[in-house]
Amino acid sequence: MDASKKENSKPIPLAGNARSGSGSKRAMILPEFPVGDPIEGVAPPSLGSSELYLNRELTWLAFCWRVLAEAEDPRNPLLERVKFLAIVSGNLDEFFMKRIGGLKQQLAAGVREPTVDGRTPGQQIEEAYAFVEKLDARRSTLFEQLRRLLKQADVRLLRVRDLTEAQRVKVRDQYLRNVFPLVTPQAMDPAHPFPFVSNLSLNLLVTVRYPGDPATMMSRVKVPIGSGIPRWMKVDADKTFVALEEVMAENLDILFPGMEVVACELFRVTRNANTELDEEEADDLLAMIETELRDRRFAPIVRLEVGSEMSLDRRAMLASKLGLDADAEVRAVARCFALIDLLEIASIDRPDLRDPPHRPIDNVQLAPERNIFHVLREAGGILLQHPYESFSTSVERFLLEAARDSKVRAIKMTLYRTSAETKVIDHLLEAARNGKQVAVVVELKARFDEGANIVWASRLEEMGIHVTYGVVGLKTHCKTILVVRQDHDGLRRYAHIGTGNYHSGTARVYSDLGLLTSDEEIGADLTELFNYLTTGYKPRRKYKHLLVAPVSLKTALIEKIEREVEHLEEHRFAHIQMKMNALEDADITRALYRAARAGVRIDLLIRDTCRLRPQIVGLTENVRVVSIVGQFLEHARLYYFANGNQPEYLIGSADCMKRNLESRVEVLVPVLEESIQLELRSYLDLQLADREDGWEMMADGRYERLSAAKGAVRKLSSQAKMIELAEKRRKTAGRLKKRKTKGIARRTLS
Repeated sequence: MDASKKENSKPIPLAGNARSGSGSKRAMILPEFPVGDPIEGVAPPSLGSSELYLNRELTWLAFCWRVLAEAEDPRNPLLERVKFLAIVSGNLDEFFMKRIGGLKQQLAAGVREPTVDGRTPGQQIEEAYAFVEKLDARRSTLFEQLRRLLKQADVRLLRVRDLTEAQRVKVRDQYLRNVFPLVTPQAMDPAHPFPFVSNLSLNLLVTVRYPGDPATMMSRVKVPIGSGIPRWMKVDADKTFVALEEVMAENLDILFPGMEVVACELFRVTRNANTELDEEEADDLLAMIETELRDRRFAPIVRLEVGSEMSLDRRAMLASKLGLDADAEVRAVARCFALIDLLEIASIDRPDLRDPPHRPIDNVQLAPERNIFHVLREAGGILLQHPYESFSTSVERFLLEAARDSKVRAIKMTLYRTSAETKVIDHLLEAARNGKQVAVVVELKARFDEGANIVWASRLEEMGIHVTYGVVGLKTHCKTILVVRQDHDGLRRYAHIGTGNYHSGTARVYSDLGLLTSDEEIGADLTELFNYLTTGYKPRRKYKHLLVAPVSLKTALIEKIEREVEHLEEHRFAHIQMKMNALEDADITRALYRAARAGVRIDLLIRDTCRLRPQIVGLTENVRVVSIVGQFLEHARLYYFANGNQPEYLIGSADCMKRNLESRVEVLVPVLEESIQLELRSYLDLQLADREDGWEMMADGRYERLSAAKGAVRKLSSQAKMIELAEKRRKTAGRLKKRKTKGIARRTLS
């Protein structure tokens, strides 16, 4: 497939309701940029045919395409649209750092073997570049549209030349006082070698000369963003902003006094983030990760972005100095540099331009006046739904009470990502101070969080907490907590198993699931899991309920898929529903194709990467692939198998990606309580019926927005309904509590 030859149709207008239910007009992106060729011929190809499998990189870029549609959607409040544009830009930076970087490494290593979709590394890079070019064109157009709309809303993103004289004087003074002392020009001449350019930094290439001298000289000037220096400098309080690099460019006379500025041009580099070392050869994993972080800073460059006004000779010079192909690896950009920094604008104090603030409710089963372990012992299991239900009053409370409960003997936990504002670390430290046995498995190789995790690990170790770094060669990606408590009838285990990280920030914006349980068999399984994680020993461990990667999870999922075929052949109810971030593993995809060919109905809720093609005549006519893109990032993993009317539901950390199933420690836990199964059934039904935030995949990999369907009834999105349902639960619980309190009072008075 030559992605560069595919044409994107223009947005078409469609009348419809906003998220709040108003009747505003909206623009639709339909159809999306396709990522697969049409299936030729009458009969579907064999399951080994490469044309059945969509490409991982292109389908991930297609997800960025859908997120960008949220930024283009006039139904969304203006600053929410700005936020989505910033998110797409950050995602593309990460795509070049991780995926293009990895593909370039394969090229350099001489890898020519095609992937399951039939593409070599070189072909994937070429097609990805073509897709990114389409995305960049849309981003550029959208940025200018949003800038005009912001101006109408009295938020101005101006050029320095558009400021009044008084504003220019004010900005120059701010720059002199708050930024200029941090600026360091670096000359480029025989006495000064070409300077190191850090990853994702903004840089000015300044060409100067002495007055009357035709000879020119060049310097690199880094824009000192970060450490309290914003990209967008305020001119007036939350009204007028100018980009810091433009302020610097307009005030070069301070940096180069008495010199004539010939040119000032912007550039930015993206470096490869794939610098992992071999754990088998590392004596000290902590030291190895610190070395990796240093190596990443100096990693090869995979992309050079230059201002569209930069001269061709200086563009070629930069490419040569950085060891890049000027034609293939240099991208000209017009005012769209580092749009991830628009998050600064999206966060300004203008609630009228933002979605109404979402406040999660407390889980109604976790009564604050009762000991959480008593509640869990009585309930057996409790489902947590974030961000609709509070992370702090459920997961963090679970840890806090474990730290302070005199009967708790031990806490064991995995930590993949967390944040400074999360109370998790504080609660673990308090538990250690209170004499609990605390063991934490910290994943040092959580990409882009390695530095923070080193800090957390060191802090925990200083307090005497037993910190390990998982099993050599495997990332520990599962999200689990095990609490051992001395109950009246002996030691009892309480657990949390979730789909999201123990991170209070993402718990407010990611849609995740979690299970609090006192099930003794699940607790016993977690004991086995932690014994494995803290020793790395690999005897034959027996798990009664948990599915654990890389040992059994992938095999178990394939067996469950094949079992649905058997049920169908025996005329029993067969149905598969899977919700995850990505379906990339070829073996799982092939198993789903086999089930679809046999006639099993399959519904897939896949946020981004999906290799499987639905709606192929004679093969996947009974398969739906739906992607939800809304206010919250869909992050939950949920697996349902009808199992001949004996339904199985599993939640956990694992996506159906080869890396997750074969080179990570992942966990899926079965949900055994019928009441929670009913909650999950409602959850799946809501999302599959979403005609506002839902996009459905076509056979060629395009996604069509369900709300654009002819005659569609406009309703709230599944996420909006989840907010409503959570609030309804809160109100119902409040009424019942009041009735119970009044009833007790009447009986007391009588």
